Amino acid sequence: MMRQYELVERVTNYNPNANEALLNKAYVYAMRKHGTQKRASGDPYFSHPLEVAAILTDMRLDDATVCVGLLHDTIEDTDATRQEIDTSFGPEIGKLVEGLTKIQKLDLVSRRAKQAENFRKLLLAIADDVRVLLVKLADRLHNMRTLHHVPPHKRFRIAEETMDIYAPLAGRMGMQDMREELEDIAFRHINAEAYRTITERLERLREKNQTLISDIRASLGALLKEAGIEAEVRDREKRPYSIFRKMQHNSVAFEQLSDIYGFRLIVGTVEDCYRVLGLVHTTWPTVPGKFKDYISIPKQNDYRSIHTTVVGPSSQRVELQIRTEEMNRIAEYGIAAHAIYKDGESGGRNIVKRTEESRAYEWLRRTIETISGGETSEDFLENTRLELFHDQVFCFTPKGRLIALPRGATPIDFAYAVHTNVGNTCVGCKINGQMAPLVTELSNGDEVEIIRSDAQEPQPAWESIAVTGKARAAIRRATKDSVRRQYGGLGKHILERAFSRAERKFDEEMLAVVMPRLGHTDQADLLAAVGRGELRADDVVKAVYPQYQEERATAAGSRPDEGWFGLTRAVGVKFRIPGRKRQDTQPSLPIRGLKGDLPVSFAPEGGALPGDRIVGILKPGEGITIYPIHSPALKDFDDQPENWLDVRWDIDAEQQERFPARIAVNVINEPGTLAQIAQVIAENDGNIDNVSMHRRANDFHEMLIDLEVWDLKHLNRIISQIRAKPVVSRVSRVNG
Repeated sequence: MMRQYELVERVTNYNPNANEALLNKAYVYAMRKHGTQKRASGDPYFSHPLEVAAILTDMRLDDATVCVGLLHDTIEDTDATRQEIDTSFGPEIGKLVEGLTKIQKLDLVSRRAKQAENFRKLLLAIADDVRVLLVKLADRLHNMRTLHHVPPHKRFRIAEETMDIYAPLAGRMGMQDMREELEDIAFRHINAEAYRTITERLERLREKNQTLISDIRASLGALLKEAGIEAEVRDREKRPYSIFRKMQHNSVAFEQLSDIYGFRLIVGTVEDCYRVLGLVHTTWPTVPGKFKDYISIPKQNDYRSIHTTVVGPSSQRVELQIRTEEMNRIAEYGIAAHAIYKDGESGGRNIVKRTEESRAYEWLRRTIETISGGETSEDFLENTRLELFHDQVFCFTPKGRLIALPRGATPIDFAYAVHTNVGNTCVGCKINGQMAPLVTELSNGDEVEIIRSDAQEPQPAWESIAVTGKARAAIRRATKDSVRRQYGGLGKHILERAFSRAERKFDEEMLAVVMPRLGHTDQADLLAAVGRGELRADDVVKAVYPQYQEERATAAGSRPDEGWFGLTRAVGVKFRIPGRKRQDTQPSLPIRGLKGDLPVSFAPEGGALPGDRIVGILKPGEGITIYPIHSPALKDFDDQPENWLDVRWDIDAEQQERFPARIAVNVINEPGTLAQIAQVIAENDGNIDNVSMHRRANDFHEMLIDLEVWDLKHLNRIISQIRAKPVVSRVSRVNG
């Protein structure tokens, strides 16, 4: 275990003005607080925060950050308090330590929800000070290095979380070395067999190519020296997970990979980078399609370098990365490189100020903005994963502004990247001057022009097309008001009925208290979720009244003493018994049709018409589906009494609306039969939506005709006149 003076020496080596007293005090405080605590390996627990602090010194971070590394588990795992740390080390360090303290108890339904909420709170803490992220990643790196001491049933979960969240997050912050190490360790535990196979092949290849690598390194050094360019030549080997990912992505075998070994040429200036590029391109043939200039167009995580591949010495393909020393430092340490001391400046404020100038931190701020957009934790986690895992494409606006997007992005993502209002009013696009669908996948170098209309609103279907978290969050926000309008009132109505059935008081103030347990932060969202069937009303009742136990009612859910009986369990609709008064005072929902305020659809097989006795079925995510009371399809919902709704027609006679219906007609197979039937429908002001014909016998066909009619009387008149035709043997209405 590292001694106290050794840690201080590591810091003073890169910062001679370090506050040694502060570092010594933090070392002693953490060691005493953790006392006799042990890790899973049997080592003293204090060895963990000490190693975290050592990783932070490798990144050359300021005194406060190293102290936070030592103290980061004290509030969570010892009797230390925030006030005590503030008093001993100052409020800046206290705030950072508290930001890193894990969430002890989240009263949420699933582990996934807890993981998502932890990630959300981590990013919110990072918004205040990016050093929270640096300490958190160092903490995760040391935990991964000692993962083999963790019980087997926990290893896979921790490794998967690291691969899903922390490794790509490190990559987006430009900390490539840390990302690769996290990925490799996680890969070793997630897919041990693949890791072992690739490692063994790498060892054999390393022995075979040792001389070749030395020869190429010497040839490159000699070439640069002869041209008078001072440069350092370093060779590098792809890590096992990087090899595995490329094999999977490109569907190639290990032997087909040509870039397992590469070389970095570290030069003094940007001008030297391009001199070296010209030199190697005129000395050896280039491999087409293998040139990328990330100096001219840096990656979003601030990565800058020139990549090229040439057929070099011994006719071997050689991948070269040409960069300056500063570019190399940013490539290795990413956002942490912005915190390196300059002219002895004091750490804290300088780190945050300089970090805010980085492109990586711009992405982080934009990601944090989506949190304030009201997304659920799980939606936020999903959308952030989408952005973390994608490579990038670079596109341009007509005025030449560069827009970096994840690979697979569409013009919808582009529009929202320009501005949220541009995305919300997007109706079409031109790509490289040509009209193109909004679902077109963008390519590097595309010029994209967005066509807008103030009358446009985002379509909910866009969410499945967009790949960026910003676009998805904006689409979700823009459609949320519509969802609230449609489903919020329905959800409240359903809850009022559920509380009434449970003989409990419906209280919106009590509802607000239990919303976190139900996974919602906004009451309107909760009501909409109930209205869409995504959240069961009885679950809300149980959350408000924990002692309540759901009581299944007889038949359709009514009590005999209320004066209502279910007709049959298959139908479950309530009818009044003559001579008795209804005790349930809850009104039925008015149904106006497809253009009403409620999210209504009609039974897919035959629909329902004004004049029919109807029942509503609440379907999760779809709203209410209206069925005629005699529809055999209602049997499918026999075991879902909580989804049955009392509904009634509320038709405005002045604003007529057509409704869907289906009829089956058995006809003689002769010329003109279809024309006769169509003529009857047209003469009676009906509208044919679809016709299908099935041969039942040589002389007879069965027609299924989907109609649009005004009401039940209108349909019956059409059926009666069709039945009178000589070519018709039978006609009947179809109800699914």
